[in-house]
Amino acid sequence: MKERRFSLTGLIITMLIIAAIVLFGRHFHIENFHIIKPGVLYVSGQPRGMDYPRLLYRYHISAIVNVRSSDDYRKGNWYHEEVAWVRNNGVKYFELPMDKNDAGPNSFSDEDSRENFFTIMADRANLPLLLHGDNGRTRVPLLTAVWLVKSEGFSVKKAVEIAEKIRGQPLSENEIKFIRRSAN
Repeated sequence: MKERRFSLTGLIITMLIIAAIVLFGRHFHIENFHIIKPGVLYVSGQPRGMDYPRLLYRYHISAIVNVRSSDDYRKGNWYHEEVAWVRNNGVKYFELPMDKNDAGPNSFSDEDSRENFFTIMADRANLPLLLHGDNGRTRVPLLTAVWLVKSEGFSVKKAVEIAEKIRGQPLSENEIKFIRRSAN
């Protein structure tokens, strides 16, 4: 009987530990989160709920750059949550809306948007910075790659590798050409 009680207790403790790990992992999971340059640039999909305090306390985020378009604002309450959180926590907030449906070579055809991003990144008071989109796989990898090439001196090849890691799949030939053209 004693042996059975220990195995039941062990099973319950194991299940509680697994449940805690699952809940903790889900509670602090930021979709498609990547550290591009520690203390400088982090990228992700849309943060939610407790992701914001984690970004502030774990990564000391000073600014958030949102590349979601105004059409995305209609898909839930994330925008109001994000704006309220940054205002209440002294985090700077920048919007560089880019159309998700125009991803690829044309999505950053507005040179002003790219230059605005470079200007934001050049101001040390904005660092560390989080760059995010909806899922962080369409607009974010290309803007990150262009920044790495133009501002950090990365080769196009290395920047493409990082963009593909963020996206989770290869970039198209047009996207690679866009990064190459933007590097000049």
